[in-house]
Amino acid sequence: MTTMHDTSKQYDEVIAQCRELFINKMKDYGPSWRILRPRSVTDQIFIKAKRIRTLELNGETKVGEGIWPEFIGIINYGIIGLIQLQLGYSDTVDITAERALELYDELIGATKALMMAKNTDYGEAWRDMRISSYTDLILTKIQRTKEIENHGGATLVSEGIDANYQDMINYSVFALIKHNEGSTEN
Repeated sequence: MTTMHDTSKQYDEVIAQCRELFINKMKDYGPSWRILRPRSVTDQIFIKAKRIRTLELNGETKVGEGIWPEFIGIINYGIIGLIQLQLGYSDTVDITAERALELYDELIGATKALMMAKNTDYGEAWRDMRISSYTDLILTKIQRTKEIENHGGATLVSEGIDANYQDMINYSVFALIKHNEGSTEN
């Protein structure tokens, strides 16, 4: 049986892969995403989640990329969204790649801590879920986020946009862990 310690290690392995792509994209583009408003980040995540769902349903891709890079994209855009919520968006690139990476590490650390706390409470229930359920939950979180954005960020009793981004990240990490373990289920 996998232990919480294994989950922590597997989480870190997935994030290392995502972080490496984040670094390489910044080498190509710098932190150009600083211009994105949070709503646009939410829409980017929506595009990726919708593509995953379409590929899960159709079983084929016309552009040669499968669902796994899209889950990585959701993780990295989720962190970008958290950064944008923390700093606000900018009309120019106003931070260095090094500062962006510091924020990435800080926010993924907080997101992992949230996962570990919830994982303890839920007893690793995510391990018995289908990958397609993560996709549906991410799409649900996106819809919730859009509703909150439409209300100017205000909620009456619900978690905010940041918590929804963190959940999207964590569901994506779970999908990638299961993929890395060789799961072929949808």
